Amino acid sequence: MERPHGDRRPGRSRNRYVDLLRVIAVVLVVLGHWLATSITYHGGRLGGQDVMARLPWTEWLSLVFQVMPVFFLAGGFANAASWTSHRARGGGWACWLYGRAVRLVGPTTAYVLVSVAVVAVCRAAGVDGAVLDRAGWAVALHLWFLPVYLGLLAATPGLHAAHRRWGLGVPAVLAVGAAGVNTTVLSFHPPVLGWADYLLVWGAIHQLGFAWHDGALTRTRRRPLALAAMGITVLAGLVWLGPFPVSMVGVPGAPIKNSVPPSTALLAFAIGQAGLLLAAEPAVTRLLRRPRLWRAVTRANRMVMTLYLWHMAPVILAAVALYPTGLLPSVPIGSPAWLRQRLIWVVTLTVVFVPIALALRPAERLTPARRRTDIGSLRREAWPLLTTGVAAVAVALAQVAAHGFAPSGRLPLPVLAAYAAGVLLLIAAGGMRPGPDRTTQRSR
Repeated sequence: MERPHGDRRPGRSRNRYVDLLRVIAVVLVVLGHWLATSITYHGGRLGGQDVMARLPWTEWLSLVFQVMPVFFLAGGFANAASWTSHRARGGGWACWLYGRAVRLVGPTTAYVLVSVAVVAVCRAAGVDGAVLDRAGWAVALHLWFLPVYLGLLAATPGLHAAHRRWGLGVPAVLAVGAAGVNTTVLSFHPPVLGWADYLLVWGAIHQLGFAWHDGALTRTRRRPLALAAMGITVLAGLVWLGPFPVSMVGVPGAPIKNSVPPSTALLAFAIGQAGLLLAAEPAVTRLLRRPRLWRAVTRANRMVMTLYLWHMAPVILAAVALYPTGLLPSVPIGSPAWLRQRLIWVVTLTVVFVPIALALRPAERLTPARRRTDIGSLRREAWPLLTTGVAAVAVALAQVAAHGFAPSGRLPLPVLAAYAAGVLLLIAAGGMRPGPDRTTQRSR
């Protein structure tokens, strides 16, 4: 029997609402990216337009489709639950980090390998370098989430210890730091500093996931509503009175982008969104007790990484198949014909993507067995390999997300070599486990 929501004892309950939020978030990410991409075909060359840059009214839709805060909020909850359970079983931080990291790196490596192979084949076939650059960037942009999340995974044991000591003071400090960085960048434009907000902003939301897990945000119904009111009020002030745009995603050409890197406005939006979601939890959790609905959520939740990683693949396939052949003609963006095509576009991509996602579902299992990564420990000699491997993978993915799989039409070989080295270091670290206890063996 499922225990009440407030029970947090390790291994005794699963928060179904967290799983649902992941599924809803990934579906909105997929739809948002599909809708924000408008393919063009002129003079025998495929291209693309950013819808928000051409149609300013669509910026308001980002208030619905910007759901990256949901991933970090749910991730904070899941990591708190996993880490506390792991510690209760006597596990160490290195084995926990290894187990969590490889579940991301395994399917991601499959995606990287296929993307690299496709770029290599296209180069050999003589595909125009500019087209390859644009396509390689489009299928890599969403990978930015992974290095940030890997960084928060590595910091989770320390951040969770800070949460146990200072509670909501930790995300408050992170939020103040993020606002300070954002203000400094807008005022003085120092290079590089703004990228710190990737960890400060998303780290603050990840910490709210810790507070959700231990009940600090949900002990009374007023707390989520107060959180929502605070975030929405600050967001309204920053957009109405301040310099920030209404779009919660980056718009090409905009002087200020709320998501690249994440701004104070996006942080306020994320806080308001978190409050609204937590306020809805009791009612939605009651619905999730229905067996059919819960089975559907469970099945979809097993494919979240596949959906997130591969959702731009059908865009490339459909663009190549439909536009040069004239099955989908290029029409003026924003026209009635273009709006009708949006529906055809989404339906077509869904039809293409469903069999791809089902075929790629085994990629989610490209990780060591759960029982080997959730318990036990790694030898101390493995710790440098583990941390270096995670860092190398994170840095390489950040570079790929920023520049694509084919910058200037060529494979970024040094970046890919760094990624491969990181993966090999993780594999080596995972193999360095303590040997069997000889005293225990003799007693048997």
